[in-house]
Amino acid sequence: MRSPTLARLYLQCDHDEDIENWSDNRIWDELHKRLGGARKLEESKMLQKGITPMRSFVVEPMQYGRLFLAGDSAHIVPPTGAKGMNLAFADVMMLSRAVTTFYKSKRDDLLKNYSATCLRRVWYAQRFSWWMTQIMHRFPNESAFDRRRQHSDLDYLTSSKAAATSLAEQYVGLPLN
Repeated sequence: MRSPTLARLYLQCDHDEDIENWSDNRIWDELHKRLGGARKLEESKMLQKGITPMRSFVVEPMQYGRLFLAGDSAHIVPPTGAKGMNLAFADVMMLSRAVTTFYKSKRDDLLKNYSATCLRRVWYAQRFSWWMTQIMHRFPNESAFDRRRQHSDLDYLTSSKAAATSLAEQYVGLPLN
């Protein structure tokens, strides 16, 4: 939810589909069908629509000389895991600590370790986003085995307190070091 009256929702479709084939009515019909009444939808004007590729990307190291990368310039996660903004904030927090320490205390250890420190969190988030994408989306050439595995993962999540706790921890985010 962006606000009590504004939300961003995603529908899965083929990556090579043309957005012109997705009228507002078609999108509303699909949202109602796919959510199956799990959430009340009040139809209104769509402000934006597009085909968003579900992709991942990580730059290693997140530094080149005195150039430090943060956020989407260093890593991209699919929206399924909802980690992009949190990772960017964590990068900036770590970089600001490192720069402050460098100028206040003349120590460069945090700058030297910036990439390794951030990449540990980034790879956890990549793994989580990949896992959520695997559970929540269908893929071309998917087998009956793959669908059964998805159902098993969802069943495990809804029946295991440990799995639910792990999901909550990963979804909310890891503590900053």
